[in-house]
Amino acid sequence: MNLPNLITLGRILLVPMIVWAIASSQMTVAFVLFVVAGVSDAVDGFLAKHFDMATDLGAMLDPVADKALLVSIYVALGITGDIPRWLVILVVSRDLMIVGAMIVSGLLDNPMPVRPLMVSKLNTVAQVSFAALVLASLGFGFKAYPYDAILMGLVTIFTLLSISFYLVEWIRHLGTTESM
Repeated sequence: MNLPNLITLGRILLVPMIVWAIASSQMTVAFVLFVVAGVSDAVDGFLAKHFDMATDLGAMLDPVADKALLVSIYVALGITGDIPRWLVILVVSRDLMIVGAMIVSGLLDNPMPVRPLMVSKLNTVAQVSFAALVLASLGFGFKAYPYDAILMGLVTIFTLLSISFYLVEWIRHLGTTESM
């Protein structure tokens, strides 16, 4: 347990506070906590990379923290009706499909290596940007149109592309093992 891992755990602990803020219509608080979570993600990554503090635990905790944060915010904003529920279903389903594929691969004694694809990184940027814009517009009372529609479109496109690319990778991975 080192400083970057403690920062990551702190980010995980921010998730219920952000969800509470959204559920309580405290959108300014939710936005500020979301920004704090984002800054902490950058800080723990910087410390781990530049000060040789990367650990196996951190490599597992960081994506868990990121997914917990984004999925929770999308679900909370979907429940409150601040983002379309179809988008929440799409975003959450993608993550569930990826986790499911990893579990199935492991059960078949053919674990799939965890490596994010470029489209997945673009998807994360779009998801984070959209969530931040929605929270900021709700917290500070400004109209986000047309930027919210553009970012929502990008989240949709990148999520669908990401699902497609991961599905192809998973099928290819399973196929290479069966032919051995």
